[in-house]
Amino acid sequence: MKPVKAAFRERFYRRERQSVPAAREFTREALEDWGVRSRSYDILLCVSELTTNALIHGVPPGRGFLLRVLPCDDGVRIEVHDSGDGVPAIGREADRAVSESGRGLLLVEALADKWDVGERDPGKVVWCEFGCLA
Repeated sequence: MKPVKAAFRERFYRRERQSVPAAREFTREALEDWGVRSRSYDILLCVSELTTNALIHGVPPGRGFLLRVLPCDDGVRIEVHDSGDGVPAIGREADRAVSESGRGLLLVEALADKWDVGERDPGKVVWCEFGCLA
């Protein structure tokens, strides 16, 4: 998806539990302002999953993460930037069967049209895209 001329939105969040609902609300407001109604629940769920992953696995103590919400030519792109090491991956099915966690990226894969992990110095950016404006 190509970004459109409309301004993207971004906000930095500290490493604290309140950041996940705050990021979800920030995204909800952006979607509402852009008139995005279709797939908004899917988008918000993925924001919750990606920001939770950033807090648990990607944000070292004393740091935070950046959430960027971008309108694209036919939808929305969500990016979560963090400064942690490692590359997120969908866990093995056998591990998910007995673990209380490890399903977040599985949900992102199921709900988003595309998702991936990109490099950042330091850290990474985990992104997902949703076609919903066409």
